[in-house]
Amino acid sequence: MFGFVELGLSGGLLAAFILCVLAVCIFEFVNGFHDTANAVATVIYTKSLEPLQAVIWSGLMNFVGLMLSSYFFGMAVAGKIASLLPLEAVMSNNTNEAIALVLAALLAAIIWNLGTWYFGIPCSSSHTLIGALLGVGIAYSYLPHSTVTGVNWNEAIKIGYSLLFSPLFGFSIAIALMFLLKSLIKNKAIFKEPEEGAKPPIWIRAILFCTCTLVSFFHGYNDGQKGIGLMLIVLFAFLPAQHALSPDFDKQKFNQEITNIYQILDKEASNNYLMERTLCAEADKLRQFAIFVNSANLKEAKQILSVRKQIGTTVKGLNKLLEEPNLLSGTGNLKAIKKSLKHISHYTSYIPTWVILMVAICLGLGTMVGWKRIVVTIGEKIGKRHMTYAEGASAELIASITIGLASKFGLPVSTTHVLSSGVAGAMVASKGTKNLQKGTVKNITLAWVLTLPVTMILSAVLFYLFRLFI
Repeated sequence: MFGFVELGLSGGLLAAFILCVLAVCIFEFVNGFHDTANAVATVIYTKSLEPLQAVIWSGLMNFVGLMLSSYFFGMAVAGKIASLLPLEAVMSNNTNEAIALVLAALLAAIIWNLGTWYFGIPCSSSHTLIGALLGVGIAYSYLPHSTVTGVNWNEAIKIGYSLLFSPLFGFSIAIALMFLLKSLIKNKAIFKEPEEGAKPPIWIRAILFCTCTLVSFFHGYNDGQKGIGLMLIVLFAFLPAQHALSPDFDKQKFNQEITNIYQILDKEASNNYLMERTLCAEADKLRQFAIFVNSANLKEAKQILSVRKQIGTTVKGLNKLLEEPNLLSGTGNLKAIKKSLKHISHYTSYIPTWVILMVAICLGLGTMVGWKRIVVTIGEKIGKRHMTYAEGASAELIASITIGLASKFGLPVSTTHVLSSGVAGAMVASKGTKNLQKGTVKNITLAWVLTLPVTMILSAVLFYLFRLFI
């Protein structure tokens, strides 16, 4: 599948690559059974589905969610994860350090995920992964020879906001939805707790089945892309020449897009006295970039890395320039430049099909095992009683909407915390905060607070240790 011989991987490098690929698979598998409970807890505890049926269906929907997102919705979340570490700079200095970065981040994330799962604590795989990546990035930036910031802080801050506010959003909107349901639904059966040994009415089961499906689908859409982002980091660390640029990279087509942009900028410069110097300077940069790409030997790793790095810098600079007010005379020119930038960015966002399939399978299989510990916590220990049908449906509907919106904007969010906060919010709407088990809420909150610093420290320590042996 990988063509190891042709790619030049052998000996210790080959072993390290295989280890990293297995680590990504293990992380995504653990992510699956760690987060399955978020989708199936409500249908299991409201007796809408049998546990085995629920986890198999959830696993299938996780698989489908990731596969469909790759073909129809884009891989923005994967790109955000992959862009957290400045691997272009790391690779240009030391391949072994790039490998140590990847291994340390993966191992730290797996250790924390398994630990919280063992104790039945709903903990965010997203927090875990982000913390591990931040830890190794910061650790790298403190090395004596490091000349770059080890973390893409602009992206990290955006992700941080999404992780911080999504649980608060889930909690508050779940409360509002519960009050809305109470005022609109006349049949009060949906607000009752499941009766011992009895299944709910078919219409209630249908609602909960749909919400379970939505959470599972969007979990695959969002969380599956995190595994893909990790795999992109692995591929770029070990095989930069093969994966830094898309296989369909074409110099002629690429330079045509660059030419389209600088011709528009030249035209705008002649009609915009205030921005003339800025526009001319940017157009000149693009002309020089086109000349460099045309002369680059794309069979040499260093040249490929240099082209990729320059593409990223160019796209980022132009997007920032386009934010200037009164820069362009018409929306047509703005749309034309953005269209060309989208085509240019495509060359650095290639994801092999086998990566998507591998991660989707690992996530789907993971959802079918190990789910019971977290399900018990969500179903029995957040509230002082079994959740009602309405509480389960409200929590899952809000979770699926939140995750879907975040995925649309390329933001990784915590399915665990969004769903748990939704359950808490729905139960608070029923009988206030006295309906919550403070001990469980405290443990979940503590895990939420500790995950980032613990995984950051753990991954940083592992990185420094791995540097001694790799």
